[in-house]
Amino acid sequence: MTKKIFFLLAGITFLAANGCTSHKVEVAPVEVKPIHITIDVNVKVDKALDDFFSDVDDAEGSIEPE
Repeated sequence: MTKKIFFLLAGITFLAANGCTSHKVEVAPVEVKPIHITIDVNVKVDKALDDFFSDVDDAEGSIEPE
């Protein structure tokens, strides 16, 4: 019986000690810096498309409206 009372008092003491403590959490402000992105565009594709559709552009000029 004395062991049960001892463990009960030890548990109550432990819980009371934890309840009396205080914790403080500080959050520092986050600094956001701008991001610079460089994109290289392949110009060869653009020139190839111009060459591919050049016959369509030429035909468009030769068609006369009715």
